Amino acid sequence: MDETYERLRLRIRDLTDDEFFWEPVPGCWTVYRTASGRWDYHYAIPDPDPAPATTIAWQIIHLATCKVMYHEWAFGPARLTFPDLVIPHTVRSAKAYLSRGQKLLREQLLGRSDSQLDRQVKTNWGETWPAWRIFWAMADHDALHGGAIGALRDLYYWSATSGQAR
Repeated sequence: MDETYERLRLRIRDLTDDEFFWEPVPGCWTVYRTASGRWDYHYAIPDPDPAPATTIAWQIIHLATCKVMYHEWAFGPARLTFPDLVIPHTVRSAKAYLSRGQKLLREQLLGRSDSQLDRQVKTNWGETWPAWRIFWAMADHDALHGGAIGALRDLYYWSATSGQAR
């Protein structure tokens, strides 16, 4: 879990606000301000098929909110819902939120015995999983979305109309 998170953290280390909100194609899922002035991010259940293109902002916020929600339901009071979340809308605040989610999960993992890792815990959608699966899912999530972030950063870098790097 530490290794996949560290790779993700390094990928976004020098991320700019322009990259954060850059849309590789029109109509991307992203982080946006609602009519009420609150910040949110696009999401749908079930996932659309095909999945829409996303911004780096969406990728980071998705990772961060999932970490917070998995922790809340598996190891916390199991009361928080996605509409309760305050969605960050700057690179700095999004990275801090992602770091907070990682810290919450990491603190739960440290010092757990095998039997504690096999204990059934809740998910926010009503299933129960062995605790180890929560940590595995979040490491897998970091690897998956970290790769997408890396690809988006490459596209951003090479997207100037002249074909030259920005």
